[in-house]
Amino acid sequence: MTTVAANDLFGATESERRVGAASISPALAVAAFGSIGAGAIHAAAIGVHSDFKGIVIAFALLATAQIGWGVFALVRRSGTLLALAGVAINLGAVVGWIFAKTIGIGFINGFQTPESPEFVDTAAMALAAVAVIGGLLAMTVLRKPVSWFGPIAFAMVAIATAIFTTFGMVQAGNHNAAGHSHGAGGAAGDGHNHGGGSGGGAAAIVPPKTYDPTKPIDLSGVPGVSLEQQARAENLISITFLRLPHYADYQTAEKAGFRSIHDGMTGTEHFINVAYFDDGKILDPDYPESLVYDVDRATGKRTLSAAMFMMPPNARLTDVPDIGGPLTQWHIHNNLCFTAGGTVAGLTDAQGKCPAGLNNGTQAPMIHVWIRKHECGPFAALEGIGGGQIKQGESKLCDHTHGGA
Repeated sequence: MTTVAANDLFGATESERRVGAASISPALAVAAFGSIGAGAIHAAAIGVHSDFKGIVIAFALLATAQIGWGVFALVRRSGTLLALAGVAINLGAVVGWIFAKTIGIGFINGFQTPESPEFVDTAAMALAAVAVIGGLLAMTVLRKPVSWFGPIAFAMVAIATAIFTTFGMVQAGNHNAAGHSHGAGGAAGDGHNHGGGSGGGAAAIVPPKTYDPTKPIDLSGVPGVSLEQQARAENLISITFLRLPHYADYQTAEKAGFRSIHDGMTGTEHFINVAYFDDGKILDPDYPESLVYDVDRATGKRTLSAAMFMMPPNARLTDVPDIGGPLTQWHIHNNLCFTAGGTVAGLTDAQGKCPAGLNNGTQAPMIHVWIRKHECGPFAALEGIGGGQIKQGESKLCDHTHGGA
């Protein structure tokens, strides 16, 4: 019986697979190497995202699919379905990158907040895009092998991809050490200048840990933060977490002299104790100038969530102590108007003045220390009106390096 060599499901004949590099379409070869390179970078980045299980799983699956398809394509060498599969896999990677950089990916923990593009993820995206373009060409105008794409050209594509991929993998290994933070940059590599001191010194051990005050505090991984600054910041969190719960019941706080400024409609409510404003104690969780409670709008239940430590009333942002360098940022409120009883009752006008009968209140610098997880880290200010104003020239701190919902 005579056996006729026929195309298999993916289009390659036995004879084609025996010929060598010249038997593969240059477009498909480029697509295969691009997919393998992108997958290798994603695989290398898994370790530095170990705090985010969702990212680890996503990168592992993506790396397996990209590398697996690329190797399979080099073995099979042709076929419309083969090329289509590569396009689908790598197009998914490109689209995922776009979402991660623009609106975030809500169902993957660690990717909920958009982040600025960096070399590593952009390199992986670029290689995936090459795979998409190559796959499309391999399905249409460059389906067949060409004589000029022999072993030398094949090797040149492989070597160029390997060099680029190797550099990307090395950078991926240093990704978080360079300040990658799932949506955050600047002084910490996250797109923000984390003001509060010049710092200096090498960053501590990386990769950084997500902030969880119920576990050992580790604020390492932010460039520009010295070991002394890191230790001061960690100690402040630890002692606040231990002592602040004395005021867990807001009624206990009221008995100690705290009074609400009645901003609970925002979802957080501040209680202040004016007796502590100028008592000579700074950053003391036994004598916090302000307490922050999360407010359940349905039930009205208040849950203690942070201390808001304040400088004396005559202090300015230039007077604040250096706690954690780029980890910490003080702010003021110069646009709120209060009643004589200390209730927030409005905002200043375009000239920075309050309506008659209201006052600006204290404009002393202040800083939050959260005793619960916060998406912008342990020292984040509030958003919106409650966010306050920071030192001129700085960008608002959102420490996604350690932030966690």
